Amino acid sequence: MAATLPMLAGALALGMPAAHAADSPGRDAIAGTKPLWATAKADKGAASNGAQVSARVYLAGRDASGLAAYAKAVSDPDSASYGKYLTAAQTQSRFGATKAQVTAVRSWLTSAGLKVTGVSRHYVSVSGDVAAAEKAFGTQLHNYAKGSKTYRAPAATASAPDSLNGAVLTVTGLDNAPHKARHADTLPEPSAVFKNAGPFSSYYGSKTASTLPSAYGKKIPYAVAGYTGKQLRSAYGAGSHTGQGVRVAITDAYASPTIAYDAATYAKKHGDAAWRTGQLRQSLPGTYTRTEECDAAGWYGEETLDVEAVHAVAPAANVTYVGAASCYDDDLLDSLSKVVDNHLADIVSNSWGDIEANQTPDLAAAYDQVFQFGAVEGIGFYFSSGDNGDEVANTGTKQVDTPANSAWVTAVGGTSLAVGKGDSYLWETGWGTQKASLSADGKSWTAFPGAFTSGAGGGTSATVAQPFYQKGVVPNALAKARSAAGNRVVPDIAAIADPNTGFKVGQTQTFPDGSQQYSEYRIGGTSLAAPVIAAVQALAQQARGGKALGFANPAIYAKYGTKAYHDVTDHPTGSGLAVARVDFANGYDAADGLLTSVRSLGKDSSLSAVKGYDDVTGVGSPAKGYVDSYRRH
Repeated sequence: MAATLPMLAGALALGMPAAHAADSPGRDAIAGTKPLWATAKADKGAASNGAQVSARVYLAGRDASGLAAYAKAVSDPDSASYGKYLTAAQTQSRFGATKAQVTAVRSWLTSAGLKVTGVSRHYVSVSGDVAAAEKAFGTQLHNYAKGSKTYRAPAATASAPDSLNGAVLTVTGLDNAPHKARHADTLPEPSAVFKNAGPFSSYYGSKTASTLPSAYGKKIPYAVAGYTGKQLRSAYGAGSHTGQGVRVAITDAYASPTIAYDAATYAKKHGDAAWRTGQLRQSLPGTYTRTEECDAAGWYGEETLDVEAVHAVAPAANVTYVGAASCYDDDLLDSLSKVVDNHLADIVSNSWGDIEANQTPDLAAAYDQVFQFGAVEGIGFYFSSGDNGDEVANTGTKQVDTPANSAWVTAVGGTSLAVGKGDSYLWETGWGTQKASLSADGKSWTAFPGAFTSGAGGGTSATVAQPFYQKGVVPNALAKARSAAGNRVVPDIAAIADPNTGFKVGQTQTFPDGSQQYSEYRIGGTSLAAPVIAAVQALAQQARGGKALGFANPAIYAKYGTKAYHDVTDHPTGSGLAVARVDFANGYDAADGLLTSVRSLGKDSSLSAVKGYDDVTGVGSPAKGYVDSYRRH
């Protein structure tokens, strides 16, 4: 397992140019381009000169440090520049790369023997053989053992000619280890049909599992069938706001071929407002790649969840789905850049990510630059914090997820949500589940409370410095868990995520007889929390008179400790909480029997939801006063 990355130098942590003096005269080093796993011990020798390399050289632009500073200023309620956003064109002309910089970078790369394969506002992509790449970037490329596999990587930090005057932000692709994201659903993928068995509660506690064993000294309710928009809008204080006039974008990989039909059918069945003509749009690449490797069909359910959840909570918001060509970082970065370059939305929901150990500093710099461009334009990015708690059970190492770890995004954690009769908010816990199965004789729960299955991602980053907005709110025990200087702690805010108190979603799925039919199932994960928070932010933007919220973290933390939030803890009722759940053994019908289990709530690996800020739910979940707190006076 790859070790977590070390603390980055302050310049890179702020998203400024990574270049500094190199060992070679006339060259500027490009920090973060030699991955940590490329050690002398793992070195398997030089890569073949003829092997092919595909790389991207990201452009620092006119004023990278100025970009970071302005992104901070327009996002900080205490700044005189707060809310003074620039248009996409203004942002590009003030901070983007000049034609002269692009020309100089192209000339450098082609003179080394590399072929330019593409030029965007943000990077120059090239391909060529190892020998040409070594000449261009001033380092040998070697093969290194990484786990059970071997990958190519620079033997020393890459560099660029100092005559480029810092035009290069970073370069990606010199190492060829996979850089891809996973989506964060916690239930089986719905490419084949998935159904919940029941019995169900229609609201929390409406149906007690009276014939099943007790848990925590009492009879427990059956899991809900899946909350709908009406229940979530009530729980999070939507009031009369609908997101009218607000644009929300959703990024995932690939695109569901049935999304328009599924979203319309779902809205009609559950009393959500009908989609207006043009209210749901898609922006898709010309071709898709790596469809088998990335399980393209598995992403359809992610898009469906995100689109239906946003519409359920903010039924009048305009939604643009931006699909990436694959699940690899380069393609996902292109989707994010498309949103920013064309200002497709003010709010961007992203339910995907990877473990921090797999995030290399070169990619972190590329992502942060896109997020900073977005902040300057008044665009906020919301990322799910992950579904494996502290990641120890999943990876053996305690770590957070990325890009949620970026100081320039809003990381969304997860809760278990109890909505009662009349759509009343009862309580929330931090999402963390332990599962125990019903014994053979049906009289007890085996090894109760059972093993950890899933929970909201969170914790302290090993690589990202503490952002200004977390100071004074995040306890030092968390902020300084990895360094005396303090690091970024995840998440920032939270919403419903537990699939055992989850959301009902509707999707066309493949049934055992091969037919394609619309079907509904309950789902969860921080994949749900992210679009729910994005939708709540759309309501808040409407309450603010339509003025964009931009990068919202400084404003979110400024409201800490007020009635804007539910302060979520693991023990809201003072005793243990659990639900009974019945599943089909085969995932879709009773032919192969039923599986009955008890799911304990509020048990998230080593993470705990406590009074005040915590690394499961951040500052808490939106309360009735949250949306109205943005109202302009």
